[in-house]
Amino acid sequence: MNALTMPVADGWTIARRNALKIRRSPDLLGGIVMLPIVLILLFAYVFGSVIDVPGMSYKEFLLPGIFVQAVIVSAQTTGYTLTLDLQKGIFDRFRSLPMAPSAVLIGQTVADLLMNITSLVVMAITGLLVGWRVHTSPGEAVLGFGLLLLFAYAFSWFTATIALALRTPEGFNNIATIASFPLMFVSNAFLDSSQLPTPLRVIAEWNPVSAITQAARELFGNTSAAMETSSAWPIENAIPASLLWIAVLLVVFVPLSTRLYKKAVSS
Repeated sequence: MNALTMPVADGWTIARRNALKIRRSPDLLGGIVMLPIVLILLFAYVFGSVIDVPGMSYKEFLLPGIFVQAVIVSAQTTGYTLTLDLQKGIFDRFRSLPMAPSAVLIGQTVADLLMNITSLVVMAITGLLVGWRVHTSPGEAVLGFGLLLLFAYAFSWFTATIALALRTPEGFNNIATIASFPLMFVSNAFLDSSQLPTPLRVIAEWNPVSAITQAARELFGNTSAAMETSSAWPIENAIPASLLWIAVLLVVFVPLSTRLYKKAVSS
């Protein structure tokens, strides 16, 4: 097995191990199934009763933002699981095995991606039941879900980096919560960012969550000509901006998290 295929093969083995662990964890499984349903029902029927979106149903406006929120929350499983394994000494056992150093991170992020697929399927079904609809071609809809999963995978590497830098589940949970809430709520995920005060509007327009959400809306056809459009480049060019953000996350955090992992297992 050469240096290229070994990390992939070892990573897939770790991914299967982590997926099996998730299946045996009722709390994680409950989060995968129940959290998306609760998010959709809560925001659709609570916020939907007070927020008006010109030219379209708030539920159709909302669902792409909920999809993005869910994959951000789900991606945090990568970091939390890494800190638990580090605390329990699992990494020391991995170090004694003839496996590629990057396999643990590849396996964890792939397992998280599989969990995100399950979460998105549950959310899409729930969304259809409450009135969300796709108004584009099947190919564009598939691209929309593909973009969400790419972002979820890239964001998992970001959470892995934070986890390996902090090394404790408690520290990671605190920082992840502090970091994720501004990302999710200072964006266009739940309301039209043009309605925000100027400083917050600028932040929201350049927030990667806004670009991903807008790209998903365009690919699902959940947009309206009656809505005021932003002139910010990431919103006007949401799909290229989303791909650029995904590339930046991978280029920066894959090598950084790998370096931190090697440091963690050698200390």
